[in-house]
Amino acid sequence: MKKFFITLLTLLTGFSFSQELEKSLLWKISGNGLKDDSYLFGTIHITCDATLDDNTLRALENTKQLYLELDMDEKSMQMQMMQHMMMKDGAKLSTLLNSEDFKTVDEFLKKNLNMSAKLFDSFKPFMITTMLYPKMIDCPFQSVESVLMKVTEEQNEEVFGLETIEDQMKVFDAISYEIQAEELLKMAKGDLEKDKDEMNKMMKIYQNKDIEGMLKMMDDSDNKITSENQDVLLNNRNKNWIPIMIKTMKDKSTFFGVGAGHLAGEEGVIKLLRKQGYKVEAVK
Repeated sequence: MKKFFITLLTLLTGFSFSQELEKSLLWKISGNGLKDDSYLFGTIHITCDATLDDNTLRALENTKQLYLELDMDEKSMQMQMMQHMMMKDGAKLSTLLNSEDFKTVDEFLKKNLNMSAKLFDSFKPFMITTMLYPKMIDCPFQSVESVLMKVTEEQNEEVFGLETIEDQMKVFDAISYEIQAEELLKMAKGDLEKDKDEMNKMMKIYQNKDIEGMLKMMDDSDNKITSENQDVLLNNRNKNWIPIMIKTMKDKSTFFGVGAGHLAGEEGVIKLLRKQGYKVEAVK
């Protein structure tokens, strides 16, 4: 059950497109008065191979703490997650969709999750979508965040979060429930075929460390959750993280692991840190 919640929590990331950066997932942060280097690493939240390369392992070894988007080791995580999975104001999937479309989603969920849509009637539709992500890859899924946590724990260091579960889940109250339901219906009608193709393409782009390519792919997507809500999904969160990152880095060297989609773009973490006077350079 904990693995399920960790996976669900780590699937909440989005993407945008801007001027190209180097092909790298690992970036060293230095300068501007920092005593020691910190590192920024772009993760992918579901993959077939979450193995970390030598440079990343060295960066973990040379830092003193891990910051992820969320502290996924938080003991009350599951309870907090459940409190924020439901739609507000009594909204229901069965009223967001007409009866025929709800039946389509119901049959789709029975086929893929062995559960009826009636069980998820009050869930935010995107939460249902994330439960289907492991069905989009032809292998047992792995989480990069879980591997980062394991290495950090082996080093007897602590794991922290840049935001709270409540912060992250509020994102999906800010995005129209109607749009979320529409995208879930599209997935059901397509029976995951297009979604599988896109997931495989994204994993290949990630393996090539092409963060800009990943951004372009998502920018070109016809998924309205991504294309119409980039400020909510990405930019606002990135800006909120920067003061926390700066305070943290000044205190001790830190390894930051966030979804790769947060790295690039004019309002991505890399350029936001550079605008604050830090040197952020690719590690290859």
